[in-house]
Amino acid sequence: MPTGKKLNGTLTAFIERQALFFVATADKTGRVNLSPKGMDTLRIKGNNRVTWLNLSGSGNETAAHVQATGRMTLMFCAFEGYALILRLYGQAKVFHPRDPEWTDMVADFPDIAGSRQIFDLTIDLVQTSCGTGVPLMDFQKSRAEDELVPFYQEMGPDGVKDYWRRKNVTTIDGTPTGIFDDH
Repeated sequence: MPTGKKLNGTLTAFIERQALFFVATADKTGRVNLSPKGMDTLRIKGNNRVTWLNLSGSGNETAAHVQATGRMTLMFCAFEGYALILRLYGQAKVFHPRDPEWTDMVADFPDIAGSRQIFDLTIDLVQTSCGTGVPLMDFQKSRAEDELVPFYQEMGPDGVKDYWRRKNVTTIDGTPTGIFDDH
């Protein structure tokens, strides 16, 4: 299993081809969270740093976990072509629309309704494994353009904030997510 502390050109190109990646986080206690992510929401900022735009969803576990421990793992799987699993381990920070850094950071991404946070991951370990257990699958299209994005567009900014108040203030373990808190 090759490991290192930095991304190289081959791994960067692999990440850029992926339509899907997974994010794993955990607090010191409680449940581990694993979420699929997609769309044009990930940016490679260097050989040991990535940022990704987090869109609104029915939960907000990642933000609370990152505030508590900073630990994050991103995983990419080859569903077509050469078999490969790539994991990026590191420490992350969470940025909300209220934070002064938000405006500069969000400029790296398309304007997407429901944008909730940006995570900035400093990579301390890059690991690859064979991935031969991952099935071959063809990507058809993203559901986000037809379902997710219109859902939040129709709400408008105030409706999205109301949604956050109903769904995103605490984790399933009852931990505050910081979505409206100052830090």
